[in-house]
Amino acid sequence: MACVNKAGAMQLHSSVSKGAGGLRLSSGKALRARVLRQNKASRSVSRTGRVCTATVSTNTPITAKVPRIEEDEAVLLKDQQRARAIAACVDPPTYNAEKLRKKYMFRPIAIAGRSLQIAVRLGSFGSVVLADKLTGRLEKNLGKRAKQFRERLTELGPTFIKVGQALSTRPDLMPQPYLEELTELQDALPCFSNQQAFRTIEEDVGRPLEEIYSAISPSPIAAASLGQVYKARLVDGTEVAVKVQRPNIIQGIELDLFLVRNTVVLVDKYLTSLNTSLTNLVDDFAKRVLQELNYVQEGLNCERFNDLYGDRPEIFVPGIFWGASSSRVLTMEWVEGIKLSEQQAIADQGLDILQLVDVGIQCSLRQLLEYGFFHADPHPGNLLATPDGRLAFLDFGMMSETPSGARVAIINHVVHLVNRDYEAMARDYYALDFLDPSVDVRPIVPALANFFDDVLTASVSELNFKTITDGLGAVLYEYPFNVPAYYALILRSLTVLEGLALFTDPNFKVLAKAYPYMARRLLTDPSASLRESLLELLFKEEVFRWGRLENLLREGGKESDFNASEVIKPIVELVLADDEDNQLRPLVESEVVRVAEALSLGALIEGTRGRDLEGVPAPVQSALMLRSRSLQDEAEILELRAQVLRVWDLLSSSKGFDPAVLQPLFQIAQDQQAQQFGNRVATRFFTRLTARAVREVLMNNPPPSTPRVATSAE
Repeated sequence: MACVNKAGAMQLHSSVSKGAGGLRLSSGKALRARVLRQNKASRSVSRTGRVCTATVSTNTPITAKVPRIEEDEAVLLKDQQRARAIAACVDPPTYNAEKLRKKYMFRPIAIAGRSLQIAVRLGSFGSVVLADKLTGRLEKNLGKRAKQFRERLTELGPTFIKVGQALSTRPDLMPQPYLEELTELQDALPCFSNQQAFRTIEEDVGRPLEEIYSAISPSPIAAASLGQVYKARLVDGTEVAVKVQRPNIIQGIELDLFLVRNTVVLVDKYLTSLNTSLTNLVDDFAKRVLQELNYVQEGLNCERFNDLYGDRPEIFVPGIFWGASSSRVLTMEWVEGIKLSEQQAIADQGLDILQLVDVGIQCSLRQLLEYGFFHADPHPGNLLATPDGRLAFLDFGMMSETPSGARVAIINHVVHLVNRDYEAMARDYYALDFLDPSVDVRPIVPALANFFDDVLTASVSELNFKTITDGLGAVLYEYPFNVPAYYALILRSLTVLEGLALFTDPNFKVLAKAYPYMARRLLTDPSASLRESLLELLFKEEVFRWGRLENLLREGGKESDFNASEVIKPIVELVLADDEDNQLRPLVESEVVRVAEALSLGALIEGTRGRDLEGVPAPVQSALMLRSRSLQDEAEILELRAQVLRVWDLLSSSKGFDPAVLQPLFQIAQDQQAQQFGNRVATRFFTRLTARAVREVLMNNPPPSTPRVATSAE
């Protein structure tokens, strides 16, 4: 958030104290009058790169002493205050297209005035685009027109700024130059008056300002399209950030949504070539925007986010003070930190920007693929580096959820990408809700193959995420895709994080950081769908690929949550499943026999290498396969043995491995199914060894030829 000066520049307004007294805020009984007087004073701008860290006045702060409250009493008090805030939110802003129609259809003056503003700005833009098309300069002027489009949306205010930000994540709707330009959209509106802000606080909280805060900044330290933020101190001395909603913002946004929806209904009706329902997109967008205007919901979002992800020591989520919060006022814990985009300031504090980005990526993966509840607006201003090196998340107004089926489908999609199975990748788009089941995916497969065969010169983890999104954007734009809102937000989230990292390290690969998480999930998640994905990754043409398992273990081991015991037991249980349709078991039996042979023969080869075997009779050497093996056969045996031993080393050296981890295997082995499995493996193993030995003896010691008997004809 930021205020805008008369020149339109994004700035933080603050007055810096020269003294050594630390934070100095307006306070005491004359708090409101003093704030209003100081609001008229000149303001200096912080150039340190810090967010919300400047002191804001020269008044002596007041600190109140309150009795210490026991932890359980504090929890009870917070629960009561939260319940009161929820109960007071009797009519939160919600979206209903029919209600909006009834509300505004008989307000012709309001409709005409706003429609004229929109028509002037967007109509003039549309006319120059049409001229480009008629004169054959459409492609040439794409970049220029994209910038003009961004400027027009900014001029139209909060709703259209939000529209542009939403369009920046829609490669199925907008060409690439527009996507890149719209990512630069920033909330840029002037601050509204302190008098209005403080009146809102008092009306909603139900107490005079000086009874809520012992001190408050004389001007907003940040502002955006929906509200502005003050720095304050509660009466118990706790420093807080106070977000106050803009006056009458809901009515303005509702009118804009009514007009936009009426327009896209007509577009959907007559422009049948579009693959996406614009009306559905507007409805989904409208729900999210109006949810942002309910600060009680934002507070609940923040607490849920903290419950799910705040357990990590490298993550910080601010607390909510419900006693000073409402649907239009949100008071939360003050966060001292630096924007992730202020990379020099972060470096000056001795912090590692790439490590912070990595924390953001890992947290995003947990959000997107583990619990599904994710921060949908992770722009650099909402991500702060704290002085102690933690990554702080701010602004929980825009949240989204990944459907459970989509979480699995995304991981499956990565597996299919690793396998370069483009037909399966195309079918994934059904599960991801990108395509209607009636759409034939066969024409899409060559486009996927052409793109990924060009960029997959190395492993998937070496891919640049932006390269993928840009390339897929062209595919999505060309074919009948309908990108779900949640997935568009996922793309935006990861693209923002990779962009921050690429600024510091041009060789940074977000997928390389994400792959360990994917590997751990594939190896340890007990869900049937991911078990199937793991097997699909590990088996090819009924042959087990040890190199893939080795890579998964190596990558998964980079995750702090990786535990060897979580890898072994689920796989064994799957193999030994009491299921007549278990088609995996014969493959595993064959692989176990092959591994047992490689381990035993490999050890024999290694043990006799360089030894003098002249004293050993030739038939014995042949029976033990100590001679006359082809170099290829010997190399295959030794390579398989080496791979298996490397896999075992990775497992045995990983976190959570100790002798006790094998106990579940012994318990499973007592099962009748396991015993039958073991008997079959042993029989096949000894049969295979015997056949190999007989073959070697016959090849290396042929039987003596039978004397030829002459016939009478000779």
